[in-house]
Amino acid sequence: MSKIVPGISPSMMCADALNLGADAVALEQAGAQFFHYDVMDGDFVPNFMLGPDVIRAVRKVSAVPADIHLMVKNPERHLHLFDLRPGDVVSVHQESTVHLQRALSAIRAAGAKAAVALNPATPLCAIEDVLPDLDMVLLMTVNPGFAGQKLVPATLPKIARLRAMLDSAGYPQVRIEVDGNVSFENAVRMRQAGADLFVAGTSSVFREGGIAANMEKLLACIQ
Repeated sequence: MSKIVPGISPSMMCADALNLGADAVALEQAGAQFFHYDVMDGDFVPNFMLGPDVIRAVRKVSAVPADIHLMVKNPERHLHLFDLRPGDVVSVHQESTVHLQRALSAIRAAGAKAAVALNPATPLCAIEDVLPDLDMVLLMTVNPGFAGQKLVPATLPKIARLRAMLDSAGYPQVRIEVDGNVSFENAVRMRQAGADLFVAGTSSVFREGGIAANMEKLLACIQ
């Protein structure tokens, strides 16, 4: 299990769009470590979702750092659209660019933390040569594009293998974020495997019971 203090990054695509500001305030008060923004271009994934304007709007009511997940082709071309700030983290998919190292370097040059995202079928060896450029690895535990999917079972041992790979290579400080069907039950298993940042959506935080109670329950699951 990772020694990094675990945290929750609520998925803002699952929040109430008509009350996004109120949800953001409630999530911050409940202890959200980041706000997770899924940016989709309808090409890399078959969906369209949050853009820079949404992030700017939420920043007006909350100082919680942005966890920007770029599910777009050639993400390095779009970094300039985001008002990146210290503490923010930007994830780019290994599968989305032929210039992964360049994209990660550009994120750090812009003042944010750099992360690489991997789809369920992408092997861990695909990122071995960019470990020095990483602050975090985002493991997709469902295929990206839509909320409400079922966990891909093979991704659980993948979390443990990634933690072992990072530690043995001398990068114990690199975080592991998990995204997809982070239910209360699955979060326990993901944490035991080595995950330390949890993208929470319709399976946990944004379900019946309310944000405050669900955040408290999820935090208890990952401690």
